Amino acid sequence: MTALLDVRGLRTEFVTPTEVLPAVDDVSFSLQEGEILGLVGESGSGKTVACRSLLRLLPSRRARISAGQIWFQGRDLLRLDDDAMRGVRGREISMIFQNPGSHLDPVAKIGDLVAEPLVWHFGETWAEARRHAAELLAQVGIPDPKAQLDRYAHQFSGGMKQRAMIAAALACRPRILLADEPTTALDVTVQAQILRLLLDLRDRTGLAIVLVTHDIGVVAETCDSVVVLYGGRVMECGQRDDVLRSPRHPYTRALLQSQPSGAKPLTDLPSISGQPPALNDLPSGCRFHPRCQYAAERCQRSPIELDRVERDHATACVRWRELVEAT
Repeated sequence: MTALLDVRGLRTEFVTPTEVLPAVDDVSFSLQEGEILGLVGESGSGKTVACRSLLRLLPSRRARISAGQIWFQGRDLLRLDDDAMRGVRGREISMIFQNPGSHLDPVAKIGDLVAEPLVWHFGETWAEARRHAAELLAQVGIPDPKAQLDRYAHQFSGGMKQRAMIAAALACRPRILLADEPTTALDVTVQAQILRLLLDLRDRTGLAIVLVTHDIGVVAETCDSVVVLYGGRVMECGQRDDVLRSPRHPYTRALLQSQPSGAKPLTDLPSISGQPPALNDLPSGCRFHPRCQYAAERCQRSPIELDRVERDHATACVRWRELVEAT
């Protein structure tokens, strides 16, 4: 089956006057129609930069994509000119950002924010687009949508802001939605509502979703496949159940063991010792080896390539077979 999105060897760097810092280093994955893929890892692992790279919306002028291919519907997005890329953003691939309050224009009405993609991409009049905007707000579960069109972002709750951002992202019926930590800063009840909304949209429209998260519980509830990132590199990837039930990389195991839902009563919650590496101080070899209790001398020599465990399951660990036998 041909993938809807095929990312190959993506490398994104931050360039300073004295250094080139790899935020995303040789990342590859594919996404099928109607699939939800989870990009998982601690803060600083490269999840958001990888996601923004797919739309060439890098967070800094000093950031650049230096290598790789991003294939979508027979086109390498990295080879498109700026005009062609603007036609992809919002219309074919959309993105919602963490902390919607900082990404919704505070002086624009919600109805105009949701209507704007329809005016820009489809040439609708503002009156037509605002009528469609009310329909979109209803689809994402905002009550009395017509009355909400003339309100501003500061008049919305956190959950309502996120729903409005999802409505704007889906206005042009894109094939892919990039969701960057869509439940951050929301209370547990609203988090569950947003995740159910994304699942419902996938089921109703066939939307494919790349879900950026640090929460393994969210992955277990929503995702079909998983890519685990650390230090900008892929540590493990595969179908959700394979990765979560039979992790083959020490980092994936450590993430799972540190989840509160798996903790034993009256015992300390396990944690991963140390801190993720800074971009200007990346370790040689496996990026995780300074924090890994299973690290061997060979883990420090050179980057570890992905090794296939099963057909759709791979890990960047040279000792995964030994670890399986030890458990």
